[in-house]
Amino acid sequence: MKAMILAAGRGERMRPLTDHTPKPLLPVAGRPLIVHHLERLQAAGIVDVVINTGHLGEQLPAVLGNGSAWNMRIAWSLEPPAALETGGGIFQALPLLGSEPFIVVNGDIWTDYSFTRLLDAPAAGLAHLVLVDSPPHHAEGDFALLDDGHVMEHGTPQLTFSGISVLHPALFAGCNPGRFPLGPLLRQAMTFGKVSGEYYRGVWRDIGTPERLAELDRQLSRGRSFTRH
Repeated sequence: MKAMILAAGRGERMRPLTDHTPKPLLPVAGRPLIVHHLERLQAAGIVDVVINTGHLGEQLPAVLGNGSAWNMRIAWSLEPPAALETGGGIFQALPLLGSEPFIVVNGDIWTDYSFTRLLDAPAAGLAHLVLVDSPPHHAEGDFALLDDGHVMEHGTPQLTFSGISVLHPALFAGCNPGRFPLGPLLRQAMTFGKVSGEYYRGVWRDIGTPERLAELDRQLSRGRSFTRH
């Protein structure tokens, strides 16, 4: 199975840190945030990774190269500076990802989730989402996980999409090149019962502000235990 790390975003909420450094390269516990993802993917036996780039994107290949430092193969999907949003970015990278389902990971999160769990994710639908408890800054959540394992837009309780998923290329059938979000495609697939999910109770952080980045760095660097959000 291949994986894609989404790394093309501008990181407006992370300014001024992202004025000169793309968000996935910001350091956490002594190494770039995106390296934590590469290490966990490699530990799960995933060696083929696609990374998209946008804002200051030339820095990412300069730091990560072809992936050989992690015994991986990195392919690069270069986007314009304005980026293509999540949907458009994945769609552009499909020729690099192939015809089979693939893992997608947001480059601006940190988690202790084991990607090995996704190797056996349900393959019958168009998407499999990892959902987590909603953090205070996103208390309204995104989706509901039903008892039968399906994910729907509405329901109780509302959980937050972690930014970790398995997607089937068929999810993008009928799409055209350009800038578009992923959310509408997922919601449409949900109406046909084509989206499954799982609830992850472990550690997950949305690194959306300098304050959250600094807190995560302190916790990891000092070996402190995590509290739930």
